Amino acid sequence: MALSCDMENRGKVCVTGASGFLASWLIKRLLLSGYHVTGTVRDLGNEKKYEYLWSLEGATDRLQLVQADLMEENSFDDAIMGCKGVFHLASPVLSTISDPKSEILEPAVKGTLNVLRSCRKNPALSRVVLTSSSSTLRIRDDFDPKIPLDESSWSSLECCQKLQAWYAMSKTQAERAAWEYCEENGINLVTILPTFIIGPSLPPKLCSTASDVLGLLKGETKRFEVLGRMGYVDIDDVALCHILVYENEASHGRYLCSSTIMDEHELAALLANRYPTLPISKRLQKLDRQHYELNTGKLRSLGFQFKSIEEMFDDCIASLVKQGHLTL
Repeated sequence: MALSCDMENRGKVCVTGASGFLASWLIKRLLLSGYHVTGTVRDLGNEKKYEYLWSLEGATDRLQLVQADLMEENSFDDAIMGCKGVFHLASPVLSTISDPKSEILEPAVKGTLNVLRSCRKNPALSRVVLTSSSSTLRIRDDFDPKIPLDESSWSSLECCQKLQAWYAMSKTQAERAAWEYCEENGINLVTILPTFIIGPSLPPKLCSTASDVLGLLKGETKRFEVLGRMGYVDIDDVALCHILVYENEASHGRYLCSSTIMDEHELAALLANRYPTLPISKRLQKLDRQHYELNTGKLRSLGFQFKSIEEMFDDCIASLVKQGHLTL
């Protein structure tokens, strides 16, 4: 049984970080599903960053944007009050980091707790869906590579620090803090753990993830060689999974969200063969890293079927061409 089964009365939900790569796609899907959406942006005065959201179907009637800052306590009160559900996606992501503790680790945890404190004040709240990351379960050196990793696994903070995997460390600390706070305060929490997200970008300015993909397609190998073995998932699938676990009353705990896992050189070879006119390098260096697989049975048990690696890259590349970032 779903939390909201009447298309005409889906209720009101909040999406934090509304102008982001994934958040904008989630808003698109929520509007198409009939929800009223309150999206938060850090600066309402910076209209160029979010104005494209108004072109989404249903936005004129059912989208509201509110200013809120992760680092300001009570900043999300107005946006969240009266919402049945909250999708928390906003998170600090920096391309260069000089002080990990102050620039990404503390803001990730503090920002998450600030959002959850606002959720606690809302008597209408049914569920919070937190966007975490698969990096919160795979950065560790004590697992059996013959046994696929699942939602019971957690990344080692010691390994994250040793590898300077600050994003993974921030996501791990923030998700653990969220579970602790929600258990103490009776908040119904579900978390989604996506792998590397592939797909069309609604924001005209490409985020770091989309830029990394564009670089690979243009023959720039540095970023993907660093990534090594990685899971990949379609952006629309991730958005739909968020809505699925929100609406399904039986949903609980963590949900690993991934379609296909590949080594970096395997991905490059597949794309080079599929798109021979693009300067994709077939010679990505294979890194000597521990082999792992991912078990997504928990999400698939809800009936979800993921797009293939070919489908997600076809959609992504078509979008990059249409937006003028790429020429076939």
